[in-house]
Amino acid sequence: MKIGIIKEGKVPPDYRVALTPKQCKHIVDTYPQVGVFIQRSPIRTYKDDQYEALGLPLVDNLSHCDVIIGVKEVNLEDLIPGKTFMFFSHTFKKQPYNRVLLEDILNKNIRLIDYEVIKDEHNIRLIGFGRYAGIVGCYNGFRTYGLKHNLYSLKPANECDDRKEVESELQKVKLPDNFKMVLTGFGRVGHGAREIMNLIPIQEVKPADYLTGNFNGPVFTHLEVEHYFVKRDETEFIRSEFYKQPELYDRGFQKYVPETDMYIPCHYWSSRSPKILTQDDLAKDNNRISVVADISCDIADPIASTLRPSKVATPIYGYDPSTGSEVDYMNENAIAVMAVDNLPCELPKDASEDFGNELIKHVLPALIGRDPKRIIERASQTDLNGNLMPDFAYLEDYVKGLE
Repeated sequence: MKIGIIKEGKVPPDYRVALTPKQCKHIVDTYPQVGVFIQRSPIRTYKDDQYEALGLPLVDNLSHCDVIIGVKEVNLEDLIPGKTFMFFSHTFKKQPYNRVLLEDILNKNIRLIDYEVIKDEHNIRLIGFGRYAGIVGCYNGFRTYGLKHNLYSLKPANECDDRKEVESELQKVKLPDNFKMVLTGFGRVGHGAREIMNLIPIQEVKPADYLTGNFNGPVFTHLEVEHYFVKRDETEFIRSEFYKQPELYDRGFQKYVPETDMYIPCHYWSSRSPKILTQDDLAKDNNRISVVADISCDIADPIASTLRPSKVATPIYGYDPSTGSEVDYMNENAIAVMAVDNLPCELPKDASEDFGNELIKHVLPALIGRDPKRIIERASQTDLNGNLMPDFAYLEDYVKGLE
């Protein structure tokens, strides 16, 4: 098998790679039947000569490869007919902006393996950049709080060379003794955020204590869904029911609004679920929240203050709860919103290494050898004959532009 590492062509550019030079070398050393070829790129965080120094061949064209691996959506002109491609296509949710991409993939008889649907037999995702979204997003949250309140100044994550420098910057964080923060979400993103929390002088407390306790220093609490959603009929919260029938539940986050200075959402949110924070919640006189570092970044839906995604170069904007409009985040009554939607790009070296480790551990053996758990098959949206795979037949009308 010949594996090609494609140059990223999406604009704005993405500096991450699916596999680092050392990881590519590990693959060819471990699997003698596999060759790895690197398409030359002027933007990659790991430079061409770093791959070449380890004996990995640089090429301009990947048409001789069997499997072509990237990170972001591949440009239509870079799709090679009859090949297997593996990248984040952002099509399985019928995203309208990528419909033509999936149509072209089918027309060119390409097998698309989408990272986002690579799951184990229990339907648990095996690979992703979520951990580093949590790490960078949480860091950005504390940076935003320092700027908003003129307490301290952290270097932007994208200007740090690596995670080690990010961690050293955190030593500058000095929080008020009465500071209180809420974190939601326990997946890869939430656990990534907790890695940052562990490096900050702040105490974790239980949700009930958070609401009623008295503390001698800064505290945070990490909420499960039952802590911020409630059953409409006021009966017992049943987590399995909530995930299957979220419409039976209502908002319950309001009780945290008067007690919270900063909110960092890391959760997965379904459009069928109740909203979390409305404009009315944030406009109340008792609202204490001054910073929302929205790592989940669901636009203008569960959290009213997240009006739009922000960019790495300008990561913070302000939200005026009284009008629901965007303002300067330093305005006295504004909530500072950090809603960067491509957070792992800010630490491309570390994020790439973490992703590549997961790829080698969870995906590569099934890709190049036996796949008894059908990991690759179930993650293949299309086959090499121009057809949608059975699990993705629901995309047929989407591809045809009928919905």
